[in-house]
Amino acid sequence: MTITLYDLAGAEPNRRFSPFCWRARLALAHKGLAVETVPWGFTEKDRLPQPNAGRVIVDGGTVIHDSTAIADYLEEHYTDRPSLFGGETGRALARFVQNWTETVLQPGIIPLVVLDIHRHSRPQDQEYFRRSREERFGKTLEEVVRDREARLPGFRASLDPLRRAVERQDFLSGKAPAYADYIVFGAFQWARAISDFELLASDDPVRAWRGRMLDLYGGLARGTPAYGD
Repeated sequence: MTITLYDLAGAEPNRRFSPFCWRARLALAHKGLAVETVPWGFTEKDRLPQPNAGRVIVDGGTVIHDSTAIADYLEEHYTDRPSLFGGETGRALARFVQNWTETVLQPGIIPLVVLDIHRHSRPQDQEYFRRSREERFGKTLEEVVRDREARLPGFRASLDPLRRAVERQDFLSGKAPAYADYIVFGAFQWARAISDFELLASDDPVRAWRGRMLDLYGGLARGTPAYGD
């Protein structure tokens, strides 16, 4: 049976930019599960199975919300498929990686690309997106990104823990990717999908790791509309 993933999309239905949905998409690919994606926009939450959190899969009669819950569900219900964590130790370490991603990496990315998200959103979503994000930042989207070139070196420096890991091994999880890699990659794919502002220098080991991630599962992430390599 095919699993359905409700996947946040831009004005182009196949431009998918939710970091959380990318985590789920790669977790499904890791497990080798067939998936059908349903694009939806910021103002279409009523289309999602209720109650919703914006990150949803439907597997038969089961509805799972939230990317972490989705990964746990896939691990517990598809035990005959490759493990997302490699055991409970790996699952616990993935939680640390998730916390770093959500408190350091994603907050570092959003002020650099938020105007580009607005630019790629559907016309009917743009007013909502601008209003809600400008309330959050207390300034216009243009003001948020105005000095992003000056802030880029600081963002790149914040990646040192990730950089030190992937310059010594192919993936965060070692010789092969696992869910910790999907968590971090989701943030970079989010930015890559909607912004031509390159976050990574050409010789950055993180960029080389991102390239390896893009090539996974037949180039799953590389084959969607995005910028750069």
